[in-house]
Amino acid sequence: MSVATILEQTCGDLPKPPLARWAAVLFTFFVLTLQISIAASQAFLAGAGILYTVHVLRSRPRIGFLPVKIPLALFCLLSLASSFAATNPTVAWFAVRKLVLFLIWLLAINLIVSARHLRRLLEGLFAVSLLTSLVAIVQFVIEYRDVRAHHPGQIYHYLTSGRIEGFMGHWMNFGGQQMLVFVFLVAFLLLSKDGASHRQNGNAERERRISGFDFRVSPLWWAVFAFVVISIVLNFTRSVWLGCFLAGIYLVVCWKPKVLWALPILLAVAYLGSPPLIRERVHLALHPRQEPALSIRLEMWGVAIKMIQAHPWLGVGPNNIVEVYDLYLPPGKSPEPGYHNHLHDDFLQFGAERGLPCLASWVWLMAALGWFTWKMRGRLSAQRWVADASFAVLLGFLAEGCFEFNFGTSPVLMMFLFLTSTPFIALRLGIAIGSKKDGTDVGASL
Repeated sequence: MSVATILEQTCGDLPKPPLARWAAVLFTFFVLTLQISIAASQAFLAGAGILYTVHVLRSRPRIGFLPVKIPLALFCLLSLASSFAATNPTVAWFAVRKLVLFLIWLLAINLIVSARHLRRLLEGLFAVSLLTSLVAIVQFVIEYRDVRAHHPGQIYHYLTSGRIEGFMGHWMNFGGQQMLVFVFLVAFLLLSKDGASHRQNGNAERERRISGFDFRVSPLWWAVFAFVVISIVLNFTRSVWLGCFLAGIYLVVCWKPKVLWALPILLAVAYLGSPPLIRERVHLALHPRQEPALSIRLEMWGVAIKMIQAHPWLGVGPNNIVEVYDLYLPPGKSPEPGYHNHLHDDFLQFGAERGLPCLASWVWLMAALGWFTWKMRGRLSAQRWVADASFAVLLGFLAEGCFEFNFGTSPVLMMFLFLTSTPFIALRLGIAIGSKKDGTDVGASL
């Protein structure tokens, strides 16, 4: 029995053409290894992309894509232009080549041809997130015991300067991925079972059964959610906390808006009842001059403004921030100790690195993605929660991106691109109101 056959029996239908079927198999492994190995996930993605390209050249199938082609093309072209004008064009190409990751949108839309396959991929993400959460929690316990034994007076310093990272090799990669899974889990737990009630549609339950997208909220998923939350808290990354918080507020509004009245009380209880390390982490966020991680960001953002003023059209070049950073500090001032390869802010990063036109195209891309995702809510019935989850992922991602260059972090970006494709996949699969009754092709707009 072949791998493709096993996956079809487990995940549902795969594309019929052999090359496309094997591309879908590799894309499945790409999604399932996202949180385990960067090298493996990118190898599976490359394999899926090559096979699908050959399939397209040979069979000329109809190709679907997200309706954000113009801003995406403009962003890519302006990124290429900025690399040619970079201070150091050689290192600029290392950043520009990440543009190939947008193939994830293309592959997801065209290789996931059954709702059951999409459901299994999301369930797989949740399950792998449980595994990486358990690994990270064990990492925290080992690190905490070691620091407490050898540096009892500096526990906060050591636990925040070397944080848990799961399989990802860096805490920002781990935290960013866990944030995105957390958002989808919250949407699934709160909204998926109520999807049919969002529309006064007598066929909603039938659509749910036919679609193969019928999640069941069992206690197991609540346990997964609990471990993911614990791992995010122990990760100590405040930008991740902020992204989870804002995305969570949106999902609660979609679920039961009245619950928001209790939010201040819940936050106060959570803060007062949290361990001292958590309270200190939150306290220092409100006093940036006392926190090196925040004070260096203030310095970076000042440098970014000066870079934009000096190079408004094409920026200093992708990956060139560290090359010229010292030139934009006040005269006689040395940079604060820390990581200066990027500016810890998506908006300022693109403005300083690639110029204001590229920044504008990126903002247009994110706005278009949010707009079309929002429109999906009106075209999906029982699966509206997928659109809400994807929209919340965008909100959380952009919130975290105000304090971290997460769009330039491949593991987080790959997860983001896959999850934001899910409502468009659902629509293309025909889980749309009236898609069968009025004879329209729901994939045509994609």
